[in-house]
Amino acid sequence: MTTFTIDAENNITAYPNATDASECNPDLAQFDSEAALAKLSADWPMSRFVEIWNSIPGNTEVSKLGDRKKAVARIWKAILPLAGHAQPGKSEAKPKKAAKVAKPVKKTKAAKTATPAKKAARKPKTDRTNKKAEVIAMMQRAKGATLAEIMKATDWQRHTVRGFVSILGSKGGQKIESSKNAAGERTYRIAK
Repeated sequence: MTTFTIDAENNITAYPNATDASECNPDLAQFDSEAALAKLSADWPMSRFVEIWNSIPGNTEVSKLGDRKKAVARIWKAILPLAGHAQPGKSEAKPKKAAKVAKPVKKTKAAKTATPAKKAARKPKTDRTNKKAEVIAMMQRAKGATLAEIMKATDWQRHTVRGFVSILGSKGGQKIESSKNAAGERTYRIAK
């Protein structure tokens, strides 16, 4: 089960399981469900929820989130896709009425069919979230993200990652800090 950690600077990191989270960051608070997040955040000020919400890529900035229960539900729903999957939870509203079914449209042209060879050559669709948001979230962590981490998470090649980071800085309006450690690994970080 995916386990999340959160540090004092509100950086949330997802791990495949609790063991990995404990090995990487044993001192950080962990949670693996909406209920666990609610219990962990019981004594947090509401301003911390707003800061967390506003730091999640793709969210519209807000100045308040209503009550504590709604804030926990919204944050939980927002961080699940960043972990690479979405699980239905208590926070998701169920439709009250069935949606109306649209009338079928008459076909005017014969549908094209792909040959078996073309079907086999296509890449299978995955249940991934937006890779851009995923990379931005990685780069917003306190320590940033190494080139190798980004490559592994996105299945991109080195030149693709470097190009993405360049465009993110020039056209995306982000201030990107790039550095190398003693081992020669390149690390990218979005400055706050």
